[in-house]
Amino acid sequence: MSSAQQRLSQVSSHFTSGGKKGVAAITEKHPDDIVVTCALRTALTKGGKGGFKDTAAADLLAGVFKGVIDRSGIDPKVVEDVAVGSVLAPGGGATEFRAAALVAGFPESTAVKSLNRQCSSGLQAIVDIANAIKSGMIEVGIGAGVESMSSQYGPGAVTEFSELLESHPESANCKVPMGVLSEQMAKDRNVSRAVQDAFAASSYQKAVKAQKAGLFNEEIVPLQVKWTDPKTGEEKTITVKADDGIRDGITAESLGKIRPAFAKDGSIHAGNASQISDGAAAVLLMKRSTAQRLGQKIIGKYVAASVVGVKPLLMGIGPWKAIPVALEKTGITKDEVDIYEINEAFASQCVWCVNELGLPQEKINPKGGAIAFGHPLGCTGARQISTLLTELKRTNKKVGVTSMCVGTGMGMAAVWVAE
Repeated sequence: MSSAQQRLSQVSSHFTSGGKKGVAAITEKHPDDIVVTCALRTALTKGGKGGFKDTAAADLLAGVFKGVIDRSGIDPKVVEDVAVGSVLAPGGGATEFRAAALVAGFPESTAVKSLNRQCSSGLQAIVDIANAIKSGMIEVGIGAGVESMSSQYGPGAVTEFSELLESHPESANCKVPMGVLSEQMAKDRNVSRAVQDAFAASSYQKAVKAQKAGLFNEEIVPLQVKWTDPKTGEEKTITVKADDGIRDGITAESLGKIRPAFAKDGSIHAGNASQISDGAAAVLLMKRSTAQRLGQKIIGKYVAASVVGVKPLLMGIGPWKAIPVALEKTGITKDEVDIYEINEAFASQCVWCVNELGLPQEKINPKGGAIAFGHPLGCTGARQISTLLTELKRTNKKVGVTSMCVGTGMGMAAVWVAE
């Protein structure tokens, strides 16, 4: 048996104890379950012109941290560690994220770290905290994600490669712009523009419907921020409490009129790719026994996660490879999952993954996705969990999966259970 198979066997055995298997096993309650007692996000706003265009990433983070403290009622002193995923922040954001935690009300005894696994940074931060709790390193922690693409997105975020890295074909492919490689993938995998535009239009339509019905309200913490009117230059104080990238009236036909962004005969454009945006999200984690001792309301539990590598030029297929691994770890089938939150980095890659995995469209991003309301890179992996757990609770369903493709050729996925 290989080392990977041994690890899988050890993980799976946890979900088959007592003779129960599949969903019955992962929904069973144990004192050492890693549970979620609060999952919140800010609104997601349009990069460069939305409600958070003049707000620093650390300020967004401080706002969502305060929201977690207020909503959960947790004593900040018991939170031992905070992990924050972010992609574009200089220095990884380590200094300002520690400062944001202090501003939010966490004491000096609460440690903070930043990390970067590209588009899965928010999820990786949460998994890191879950693993720290599981190992006994800490009892209570927060996994979070944040990105200000308004202030930090652009050519400066890409590091120049050395001659050594440029000389290796796969290594050099790591810096190919995602739009370019996604365009190539769409051609190679025969994902037509019509299919992409139909998927993107559906994302907008689902998000519009959800927003009008107030389905995002529970997961969003309103933030009061300074905002400069680009027309008048006047600085105003505004309260941002709704995603401002969601547009009504989008159809496959209207998207079909938009000019391709990366090739004259291409299929990818601004309407069927994720929006550049700003936002933050945070998830409070601890063992079930700890939550009960602290009087914390449990809203869900973390079951298991997977991270995989794929060819850099095929970055978009990451969820297709990562999701089956996560499901196998937990002993459930793809059909036993009620909701999949799969990041819509590009319609081309998301729809390909969904079709290749054979997943029903009605289970995919039921409130829309990044095409409709944005993909603040480091935030998304944490944002998906607040969206997922809220929707599972609302629809009285149990099992969910979050997943995303990851820049430079990776995929990540995690399995969650709502309570």
